[in-house]
Formats: sequence, C-alpha cells, structure tokens
Amino acid sequence: MSKVYSTSNLSDKELKEQGNRLFSLHKYEDAANCYTKAIIKNPSQALYFTNRALCHLKLKRWESSCQDCRRALDMDPCLVKGHFFLGLALLELELYDEAIKHLQRGVDLAKEQKLNYGDDMTSVLRQARKRRFQLKEEQRIIQDIELQTYLNQLLIEDAQRNLEALKEKQEIEGKTEAELAQKRDEIEEKKESCITRLNDLFAKVDDRRRKREVPDYLCGKISFEILQEPVITPSGITYERKDIEEHLQRVGHFDPVTRVRLTQDQLIPNLAMKDVVDSFLQENEWALDY
Repeated sequence: MSKVYSTSNLSDKELKEQGNRLFSLHKYEDAANCYTKAIIKNPSQALYFTNRALCHLKLKRWESSCQDCRRALDMDPCLVKGHFFLGLALLELELYDEAIKHLQRGVDLAKEQKLNYGDDMTSVLRQARKRRFQLKEEQRIIQDIELQTYLNQLLIEDAQRNLEALKEKQEIEGKTEAELAQKRDEIEEKKESCITRLNDLFAKVDDRRRKREVPDYLCGKISFEILQEPVITPSGITYERKDIEEHLQRVGHFDPVTRVRLTQDQLIPNLAMKDVVDSFLQENEWALDY
C-alpha cells in the first residue's frame, strides 16, 4: 500500500522534486501521484508530463505513458524525452512504425541539442527496427505458407481433373485397363514430381530466411547500425565514422568502450571491415532494411 505524503501546501516545483525523490526510491506510483498534483497546479509544464510518463513506463502502463508524452509534445515538439519515452511505449504496444518515427526524431534532436543520452535511443531504435523486420518476416512466412498450400492444392486438383478426363476417354474410346493404368501412373508421377519440386523451392527460400541475421561484429558499437564507413581506434575498436566523431565532439575525447583518450585524427579507416560488410550486403540485400 502506498504511503501517504503530505503535499497539499507544496508548489508545483516542490511537488515535482518530491516526485523525483520518490522515483529515485523506486516508488513509481507515489511519484506519479506527485507529478499529477504538480500538473494540476501547473498544467503548462511539459516536463511534468514526461516525468509521469516515465513512471507509467516503469509500471508498464503503456497507453497512459503514450498519452502523457503526446501532451508533452503538444507543448514542446522538440522535447527529446517526449519522443524517447513515447517511442519506448509504442515499442511495447508493437506499433513499430510510429515508435521508429519518434525514436529517430529523438535521436536527431539529441544530436542537435548535444544531449548525452542520445546513444541510448539509438540502441532502442535498432531494437524497434529489428522487431519490425521480424514482424514483417513472420508475415512473409505466413504468406509463403498460404501460397505453397494453394499451389499444392492446384496441382492436386489438376491431376484429379486429368484422371476424370481419362476415365471419360475410356468410356468413349474403349481403352484397355492396362493402357489406362499406365496413363494414371503418368498423371500421378507428374503430380508428385511437381509437388516435390515446388516444396523444395519453398524449403530453399525458408532456409535462406532462417539465416537472416546481421552479425553483431558488422554493426557499430554506438548506433548498432550496419557499418557504412568503419574506422578503427588505437585501442582496436571499430566504430562507424560519423558516430564516433559525434561522440568525440558531443561527449568527450575518449574511446567510449575502453575510455582511453582519443582524438579524431587517430581514427583510421578499417578497410578490411569495409570489405567484409560490402561482401555481406551483396549477398544479403535484405539487411539494408534490417
């Protein structure tokens, strides 16, 4: 049961601070109540809505989090947390297209505003894209199964029509049973051969699809996207050039993995990795949408 806190005489800012303290103690329901009271006293502060949205996220109230984020973004469309938290909630609701839109907007705004938690959003953004890709893969698999079943049924029905036509021909032309048996065998063999070839073709497609996974070593350590212009640091870590350069300018002159001092002139193109990535993409064009 939530503890009752005396907040009746507090200002909206004091209520917000009280909510922050409760949040840090993992008392998310109590924190949300404080933010609600702050909103009642001052509904024009977008930050109060994103604070409450984060509480809703912790409590897995995805719809409520979305509502608060949208209200915050109505007041301040450039509020990074608004886009970030909304993207997280939409991701949990499996609304991947909209989640990706807001997460990408959050990443772009974080870069413009030089905010340090932009890297967290790139990780979530890749997760959202991956889930969307997997959902589309599942839909494609279902469509393939339906198509395979339909084509198999067509082959069976075609063979059945041919057998019925053969039977009618026997009655008209008086063919011997031996002649008819040979024709029936030919029709059945053709049907089985076509079905086997069709199913083998679908099996090969399915086997290629099961291999649709981008290896982690082909992805950047910051954005988690497939490397386009890989560079290597003196510590031996490979990054996407634009990501590591933005890190050096925005966060500090150090390698984000090893924390060793690093400057832009120390970045060396990783040509070997570039060749590996290019080779992979040539054989797996689907990875461009991964």
